[in-house]
Amino acid sequence: MARTAVVVGALGVIGRYIVERLAAAPDWNVVGLSRRTGPPRERVRYVSVDLLDPEDAAAKLAGLRDVTHVFYCAFQAGGGEAAGYAANVAPNLDMLVNSVGAIDRAAPRLERVVLVTGTKYYGSHLGPFRTPAREDDPRHLGPNYYFDQIDWLTAFQRGRRWTWTELRPQTLCGFAPGTPMSIVPVIAVYASISKALGLPLRFPGKPGAYRALYQATESAHMANAALWAATEARCANQAYNITNGDYFRWCTLWPRVAEVFDMPWAEPQTISLVAHMADKAPLWEALVKRHGLQPYRFDEVVAWPFGDYVFGCDWDVMSSVTKSRLHGFHDVVDSEEMFVRLLSRFRAERIVP
Repeated sequence: MARTAVVVGALGVIGRYIVERLAAAPDWNVVGLSRRTGPPRERVRYVSVDLLDPEDAAAKLAGLRDVTHVFYCAFQAGGGEAAGYAANVAPNLDMLVNSVGAIDRAAPRLERVVLVTGTKYYGSHLGPFRTPAREDDPRHLGPNYYFDQIDWLTAFQRGRRWTWTELRPQTLCGFAPGTPMSIVPVIAVYASISKALGLPLRFPGKPGAYRALYQATESAHMANAALWAATEARCANQAYNITNGDYFRWCTLWPRVAEVFDMPWAEPQTISLVAHMADKAPLWEALVKRHGLQPYRFDEVVAWPFGDYVFGCDWDVMSSVTKSRLHGFHDVVDSEEMFVRLLSRFRAERIVP
């Protein structure tokens, strides 16, 4: 019997890859939830819904009786830092409650809810933390909306027929033009602007971040992990770190990034990308016109605060993936090769020059 998945946040840097992974499998039907709608195709349809509105969510999700799995990977930015402080708690908890609550009422065949959180669960955004982080490490002092989400989901699931799995990736990397919350377009646009100004490619973050150990999670790899988590019996009511399975240093990767853009590189020069890119929209528009790029606006293609956050982590960011391997997920990704491949695709498909 075919399974039916609801992907919440279906057009984001995680969700669109989960949709594609499920659509490529022969035994899945997919319903994508987002504010916008994607193009429908065989076994994939989209529902435009405001998950912050419980009445809209209840009305539009009431007919999803055949749903067997939920993949929750939505994010609503609050007024504070993207690191997950108090401003982010209410909207992100409300979207989870409104979507999973409505589907639970509608779908008698529901088997599993896969919740995507992240390594900010360990305080990776606050400063040095115990590494490699393990799933049973103690929490940091909140607020952190991941805590509110998993605590609600755990309590709501008790006594019900379905189970949950929590996945904790780090710095999702994918080809998702128009979805700025990814470090790949940050690097691509920053390199393109530096090159246009006749500058070498300098790492814009802290010197310590340039040399610290870091990790990432490719979106396609994350989608494979999500499918595993949704169907593996051992994953019931468990949390797992999901990363590429390796570590890297930006100082090793940076010369390879420069090669992708055919430009020289230089030693780090710490700047605020938010401040230094504030006046670069006209230059970007000129580059789009001159090189015949796809017509994405400056603010559509890149989120500079996210770049400042990633490049400002001058401490090791490392997660253990031992638990996921012991429970059957053995996929790995070469992170340096991933960055080269994804950045090259941004050039090849005319997102950046």
